[in-house]
Amino acid sequence: MALTGRTALLAALGSLPVGFFAPSWAGILAVNAPLSLAILCDYALAAPVRKLRFTRSGDTSVRLGDGAEVHLTVTNPSGRRLRAHLRDAWPPSSWLPGTEQATSRHKVTVPAGERRRLTTLLRPTRRGDRQAERITVRSFGPMGLAARQGHHEVPWTVRVLPPFHSRKHLPSRLARLRELDGRTSLLTRGEGTEFDSLRAYVPGDDTRSIDWRATARQSAVAVRTWRPERDRHILVVLDTGRTSAGRVGDVPRLDAAMDATLLLAALASRAGDRLDLLAYDRRTRAQVRGHAAGDVLPALVNTLAPLEPELVETDARGLAAATLKNAPRRSLLVLLTTLDAAPIEEGLFPVLPQLTRRHTVLVASVADPYIEKMSRERGTVDAVYEAAAGTQAQAQRRRTAEQLQRYGVTVVDATPENLAPALADAYLALKAAGRL
Repeated sequence: MALTGRTALLAALGSLPVGFFAPSWAGILAVNAPLSLAILCDYALAAPVRKLRFTRSGDTSVRLGDGAEVHLTVTNPSGRRLRAHLRDAWPPSSWLPGTEQATSRHKVTVPAGERRRLTTLLRPTRRGDRQAERITVRSFGPMGLAARQGHHEVPWTVRVLPPFHSRKHLPSRLARLRELDGRTSLLTRGEGTEFDSLRAYVPGDDTRSIDWRATARQSAVAVRTWRPERDRHILVVLDTGRTSAGRVGDVPRLDAAMDATLLLAALASRAGDRLDLLAYDRRTRAQVRGHAAGDVLPALVNTLAPLEPELVETDARGLAAATLKNAPRRSLLVLLTTLDAAPIEEGLFPVLPQLTRRHTVLVASVADPYIEKMSRERGTVDAVYEAAAGTQAQAQRRRTAEQLQRYGVTVVDATPENLAPALADAYLALKAAGRL
């Protein structure tokens, strides 16, 4: 039997010394007997907890940073009115700090044979699947002196999706894509392999684009324009090893890589290219392949949501083998990994020739803005040492990038908020240059 605050106070009064409360034991018994009887009656009249039935409905997915509503329907099949306090428990990361108490606890009254619906508002702070834990019900009697308490398991899962902050960069990149595709008056010249149309020659045009037959039929010099190639294959490879677990600012490196992947996928699908995904460290952690242009972005968001870094060293040879298996013909390989010297020199460099021999390779990495801040520090001895360390780290990353470029690799090294647009720009530049 659960005692309420009021009951506990009365019980405490009953435990006071005899001289304080009454002149004799008979008086104590005379007072406590009716109280005990009232508590027992109140407990007996409380609605049973085990007979309650619960069903859930509501949101099954939500973007990180948004709110999700999960509805809980309480059915009282007993013949007594339910007066209860209910706690709908979820993992701690399902709420903003300090809000769990207000959003997970409910006070409900359900008449006999009826049902009521309660709403729990979740606002998750991490990606992944959030699963409902048990429901705790405390059912009070009509006088509030005693209560029954019990638990119910009512499963429900809410998948927390990546937020896709870089979506704001999509309109400007689509405008540049339309320029490449020749849908605006600004046409690219001498690029791609798919013939688009003819136009008049202007100074600065590549003379190799002059169409001499068309020029002979008219009084002005005509040049050919080209559309960038379409239906090219892009394979994004996410390195989910230990280096992806590091946080840059308040953003895990893996999350920044995911955001860049989503922007690239949205842009590539509008460009008519096909994009697949491979997440790998020592084995394949996630994979998306074979989706149509309209389905690839939802598939990526759903697949990336539960993906977490693994605290293991990435197997570069296994990654290269898995990459070549998933890209059997010429493709653009986008490898989102670190530019730290040791993992690149010991892991990627030995297998890089296998990749560049058959594919166009782009390596993208998350840079730490704090290192740049360190390199500018002056004024104290500690600041000078920090500046030296920051400058050395920057120089090391530049050397690694230059080594990759000697293999013909395109390198993108940008801070978390700039990685997605920088990767999109690199993709558009490769497309404009006819390298896809």
